[in-house]
Amino acid sequence: MTNVTDLIAGMSLPVIAAPMFTVSNPEMALATCAQGLMGTFPAHTTRSAGMLDDWLSNMSHSLTRMTDQGMDKVGPYGVNLVVHSTNKRLEGDLALCIKHKVPVILTSKGAPGEVFDAVHDYGGLVFHDIASARHAEKALTAGADGLIAVCAGAGGHCGTINPFALVNEVRQMTDGAVILAGAISTGRDVLAAQVMGADLVYMGTRFINTEESGAADGYRQMIVDANATDIFFTGVMDGAPANLLAPSLLRAGVDLDDLRRQDPGAIGAVAERKKRWKDVWSAGHGVGAIHDVLSVHTLCDRLKSEYAAARGDLRRFRAAE
Repeated sequence: MTNVTDLIAGMSLPVIAAPMFTVSNPEMALATCAQGLMGTFPAHTTRSAGMLDDWLSNMSHSLTRMTDQGMDKVGPYGVNLVVHSTNKRLEGDLALCIKHKVPVILTSKGAPGEVFDAVHDYGGLVFHDIASARHAEKALTAGADGLIAVCAGAGGHCGTINPFALVNEVRQMTDGAVILAGAISTGRDVLAAQVMGADLVYMGTRFINTEESGAADGYRQMIVDANATDIFFTGVMDGAPANLLAPSLLRAGVDLDDLRRQDPGAIGAVAERKKRWKDVWSAGHGVGAIHDVLSVHTLCDRLKSEYAAARGDLRRFRAAE
């Protein structure tokens, strides 16, 4: 089984383009891998097992072709599986990931050891979402190879703990891989996360505004126009805490003051919830750093340049001591 150290060593930048429902797809994932970063997508974005099988075949064949063509540092790819018992597709989706030997499985909402064992049996790695030390303990007990610390400020479903606090707590529990998620938009942010103690970062919102993403043009423009105060945190829409773009809530006819007064799950009608989710877009606090829509190639080049510049600044700080 490839270990996390070797996985990171084979990447040009320790960045995972986070799996985002309906936004992440094979086109974006492959473009990310071609730049030496990790590309991903959620299994539940696909409409059927057959579609997921096709996506996984495409990823495997395309990455093999890149390697055969001599491309330098082709990044790995990962697939997000919701491992909660309410996910009726889990067994079938996991079987397909096993069939295609997906290098990294990104799990969320539960930490069943049998799923982790199945991935380890074919040589894959498991990175699991956590939002607290309690979540981290469960994931480590189940055998997770890495912990995705989903902090306050992350887009979509997220935690509420400050990244400094959560990384420090998790680092007291494990010497294993920590992946930091939440408002990471630049190469300088990536280096800052490493200095804090993270090994990799999850970058979601920044990748929404790429040409290869599945996001609608209006979604991308709303991110360009937004800043951190345009992000609305609520657990009402589906019962789980999430960061959403307030302008999209307003456009969907949601009264934000009324939403603040409601308890999670208060919007009870399934049809109403589905309609609202269809019209509502998520994003993280990092929107204020995003002012354009770029190809994945151009974005990754920018991230690498920013990261190198930040490392140069650190060297200058040390030299001045």
